[in-house]
Amino acid sequence: MIQDDLEQLKQRMPLLDYLERHNWAGRPAGSQQEFVGLCPLHRESRPSFYVNIHKNLFYCHGCGCGGDLIRFAELYFRLSFPRAVTHLKQELESPTEWEVFNQAETFYRSQLQGNRVALDYLQQRGVRDTELIRQLGMGYAPGGNLRRHLNTLGYSSGLLLETGLINPLGLDVFWQRVVFSCRHAGQVINFYGRGIHPALPQHRFLPRPKGDLLGWELVRDFSELILVEGPFDVAVLWQAGFRNSTCAFGTHLTPAQIMQLSDCRERQVLLAFDSDANSAGLQAAHRLARRLQCTGLRARIVQLPPGHDPNSYFTAGATGNDFAQLLQQANSPWL
Repeated sequence: MIQDDLEQLKQRMPLLDYLERHNWAGRPAGSQQEFVGLCPLHRESRPSFYVNIHKNLFYCHGCGCGGDLIRFAELYFRLSFPRAVTHLKQELESPTEWEVFNQAETFYRSQLQGNRVALDYLQQRGVRDTELIRQLGMGYAPGGNLRRHLNTLGYSSGLLLETGLINPLGLDVFWQRVVFSCRHAGQVINFYGRGIHPALPQHRFLPRPKGDLLGWELVRDFSELILVEGPFDVAVLWQAGFRNSTCAFGTHLTPAQIMQLSDCRERQVLLAFDSDANSAGLQAAHRLARRLQCTGLRARIVQLPPGHDPNSYFTAGATGNDFAQLLQQANSPWL
């Protein structure tokens, strides 16, 4: 009976569909029965991850991992078999909110393309790499048309109000903001909006969990991570070649984010927080560094020039070599 339930679970969500739902991009590999792409389970530059849609199985020639949908969930989310089954059931039994957020993300991304105001703002923040923009889940909310777009796709205004994407007047809560997707276990569960006009509040989240560290699926295998405050800091660091950078959208890490960092006991975390005039960023970095050390991680503080965060440091003309020197000079936290 249990085996029948597991087979039903796998039939309800074909492996290829599930992978594409989690942003895996594959192409036919010689026939319509098999697809190949980069492995989501380890870092690689040449595609070696194969999916057989007839057998509903995967195998990676690079890392040697293979199996069915449940095995993939075990490896990808680092869960036990029972927890992987529970996780998959939750995904399949309540897809509506997940679908709304994914449709909103697609809409925001489409609005960024060709929007001169938003693209000029990104240029001012030093963000130019279009592939990096895609990987970080960046988009733009012009305001006024999200509700109409999602209503057209069949989502009620009541549901959109419940998710927090629109306010009681039916307006997009991220109006005139660059938007970053916040994910948990590969799914969009929130958005962070950064106002592009001085009159707007700079930071906005939906009243729900922040999710994982930014870009976690792309940085989780690094044994040394650079932790910064904001997503634009991450963007310029990735652009400069520091692909081991991430952020928690602020200086406070949730217990779940601390657990993410702690999944590798040999990991070193370099905290490059804002160098504020009131030393708030530096003090927050020292508090967090001590907290991380209590979990067994090594943590060091990167001292940026006064008045700078990583984003402003690079837009002011700093190079990758300049930042690399700051990393080398990083200190242990105050005792």
